[in-house]
Amino acid sequence: MTPTDKSQSPLRLGIAGLGTVGIGVVKIIDKKAALLEARTGRKVVITAVSARSKDKDRGVDLSAYAWESDPVALAKRDDIDVFVELMGGADGPAKDATQAAIASGKDVVTANKAMLALHGQELAEAAEARDLVIRFEAAVAGGIPVVKSLTEGLAGNEIKRVMGVMNGTCNYILTRMEETRQPYGVLFDECAKLGYLEADPTLDVGGIDAGHKLALLAAIAYGTQVDFDAITIEGIQDITLDDIEQASELGYKIKLLGVAQMSARGLEQRMTPCLVPATSPLGQLAGGTNMVVLEGDDVGQIVLRGAGAGEGPTASAVLSDICDIARGIRMATFGQNASALVAAKPAIAAIPAPYYLRLELEDKPGALAKVAFALGDAGVSIDQMRQYGNDDQYPDTSPVVIVTDACMRSSLDLAIEAARKTGVLASDPVAIRIEEV
Repeated sequence: MTPTDKSQSPLRLGIAGLGTVGIGVVKIIDKKAALLEARTGRKVVITAVSARSKDKDRGVDLSAYAWESDPVALAKRDDIDVFVELMGGADGPAKDATQAAIASGKDVVTANKAMLALHGQELAEAAEARDLVIRFEAAVAGGIPVVKSLTEGLAGNEIKRVMGVMNGTCNYILTRMEETRQPYGVLFDECAKLGYLEADPTLDVGGIDAGHKLALLAAIAYGTQVDFDAITIEGIQDITLDDIEQASELGYKIKLLGVAQMSARGLEQRMTPCLVPATSPLGQLAGGTNMVVLEGDDVGQIVLRGAGAGEGPTASAVLSDICDIARGIRMATFGQNASALVAAKPAIAAIPAPYYLRLELEDKPGALAKVAFALGDAGVSIDQMRQYGNDDQYPDTSPVVIVTDACMRSSLDLAIEAARKTGVLASDPVAIRIEEV
């Protein structure tokens, strides 16, 4: 971080994207101009804006700002110092305009997790080669200051593990499944009606949106190049009420959980459903709220909880980056010089863990014994085993839940494949990692 003194001149912003977050930023700057100047020692002003439609009623007066229909033209304007990219999208106008801003000598503030997850290394190198900064607090977990926590507050720690619930829609669905005993499909439709889903809903429920966020946090935490393609991603579409209810009986909650940790095998990054203890902070997280848990060797475990989306929280995060630039704080995009970052060796499920395994067995003699043998033969031992349901619910099958001792996922997969070959499985097994928090 290098502070510079530009306190005599205003910090001039060009804002591309006037959706919920963009308008939220305009509102804060309009309402709190004096407060921002008092806190940064410099006026923060909007010079120009850009969006798809100039005539749309956005509930704020934009007449004082120059209008650009093309965000690339906005990025190149001589009368802006910071290009604020709030359009979204990994490629297209967002990336083109960001590259144009860097080429034109502008600092960048963005909320665009997808663009940075896929192109962050390239953009960071381009910016840092010109002594420019890219700030992205709003790209991860909305109003929660997790990027600053990693780059600043925990800079003296070796990070042992990063984990969190980073998609409010998924947490809302899983919470409502438990509260209402309604299946996934009904609550997915409810989210669609409430406007909680992305235009492409698989970005939410498929874990992709949260995976983008995890990729950025992992790069900061472990000093590596951001690598979205290395993340194991699994959504919540296959979680059933049986899983929710059986997890609860065992003392767990199911969450779409992002985890990044370094092992001797490499960097493990996964965004998958996990069971977490019901009494843990993550287990108690309800509704659309986000939570990120950071574990450092000196600080221990810290828990950050807050709104992961919405006009106010996300605009607040954008303003935190703008204020740092106004103060003259300069920082490498991912906390270390991008040109010095190296690609991490990817590791898939490198850390052993217990697993929840739900099976529906054919009603045949010895079926359970065959499954137990398949597990034992693969080196997977059983910690708990229980049958559930009744003959009215399952007239022709026997549903079973098994909790394994800690094992490698690869060993469990071998056992499941062997169990399939026995012919006693009535449906595909469900295996969910149990993450101790």
